[in-house]
Amino acid sequence: MYNICIVFGLQRYLFKINLGNKYTIFFTASRYKTNTKLFLWPTRFQIYNQMTFANELIAWYQEHKRDLPWRHSTNPYVLWLSEIILQQTRVDQGLPYFHRFLTHYPTIADFAAASEGEILNDWQGLGYYSRARNMHHTAKMVMEQFDGRFPSSYDDLVRLKGVGDYTAAAISSFSSNEARAVLDGNVFRVLARYFGIDTPINSSKGKKQFSELAQELLPPKLAGVYNQAIMEFGALQCKPKSPLCDDCPLRTSCTAFSTNQIQNLPVKLKQKPARKRFFNYVVLLHEDSIAIKQRGAGDIWQGLYEFPLLESATALSPEELVCTDDFKQKFGDLSHIKWVHGPVKHLLSHQQIFAQFIVMEASDTYISANKGQFITFAELENVAQPKLIFEFIIKLFTFKLN
Repeated sequence: MYNICIVFGLQRYLFKINLGNKYTIFFTASRYKTNTKLFLWPTRFQIYNQMTFANELIAWYQEHKRDLPWRHSTNPYVLWLSEIILQQTRVDQGLPYFHRFLTHYPTIADFAAASEGEILNDWQGLGYYSRARNMHHTAKMVMEQFDGRFPSSYDDLVRLKGVGDYTAAAISSFSSNEARAVLDGNVFRVLARYFGIDTPINSSKGKKQFSELAQELLPPKLAGVYNQAIMEFGALQCKPKSPLCDDCPLRTSCTAFSTNQIQNLPVKLKQKPARKRFFNYVVLLHEDSIAIKQRGAGDIWQGLYEFPLLESATALSPEELVCTDDFKQKFGDLSHIKWVHGPVKHLLSHQQIFAQFIVMEASDTYISANKGQFITFAELENVAQPKLIFEFIIKLFTFKLN
C-alpha cells in the first residue's frame, strides 16, 4: 500500500507518495477557491530518489568543500568550539578565534578551569558575548555532570546552555553519525528552493515543516557527511544572492530554478523594527592612561568594559552634547574636543546602536574624583570590551600615533 500524506500546506501544497524504501513522488498543488468549492490543481510532479539526492550533494561536497580544521576531528569538544564560535560569524572571522581557544583551552577541563574574565578577553572582538558566558557555564556543567567527557548524543547536548536543536544535531552527527538533520539558514534555503516551498522559514509552522522534511531527506547511515554537504552546498553554491545555478548538479530537478523563483525563496516574515539607541562615548585621556567603566547587569554587554557613556534619546552633535546638563554634571566644564569618531552604526539582534566617540583631555578635577576609572593603554589588553569598543581602540591608537 502506498503512503500518501500532505507535507506542507499554505497557498501551495506539497504532497508526498512513498513508493517502497527508496523512491518518493513529490507533487505540488495550488489552491483555488470558488464561492462553494476548494480545488487543488496539480502544478508539478517530481520523482525523488533519496539516495540520488544525497549522493549528488555528497559528491559535490567531496569536490568543493573547504578545508577547515574542525572537519578533521570527530571530537565533540572541538566541534562544539567551532559551532559556537561560528554562530552569526563568518568562517574567515571565526577561524583565528577557533585556533586561539583550542590553543588556550585544549580540553574541556582547561576551559572550565579558566576565569570568566579570561574567556571574555579571548572572545574580545567577536561580539555576542553571551555565547562566551554560555560556553563557560557549559564547560563547568560537563565537568560536574558528565565526568569531564563532552557529550556526543543529541539528547545530552541539548541540555547544555547555549546549545539548541541545530548545534546539537550538528555535533551529534559530525562526531558519532547520529541520524539528526541539521537545519540552519543554508539548509532552509536549499530545501525551500529545491522543493519550491513558500512557507515562511521564521514562522512556527515553517520551522516545524522544514524540520520534518529535513529529517525525511536525511540518509541515516551517512548523516554526518550529508549534513556537512547540504550546509556547504547552501554556503557556496546555493547562495542567498547570485547562486551558481548554471553549474548546479540539482538544477534540472530544482523547482525554484524551473519556475524562476530563485530570488523569492526562501520566504521570511518581516520582523519588528530594531530598537534604535544613541551612545555618546566620552573618551577621556590623561598622559598614557584612559578612563573606562564596567557595564552593569540588566542591559547589553554585561560585565564588559567601555568608556564613560551618555545615552541620548536622539542623535546629538558633539557641540550639542557638551552643552547638556547631563554632560556638565558628569564631566564638569570640559569643552575642548581633540577628535571625534562616528557616528558608527553597530547592529545587534534586536537593537541598532549609533555611537560616536568624543576624545577629550581629562580635567584634574575629574581625575581626582575618578582615579579608579583610569588604566594604562597597555592594560587595555587585559580587560574584555564589546566589539564596538575594541574596534574603536584600534582607530584611537592610529590617531594618537599621527
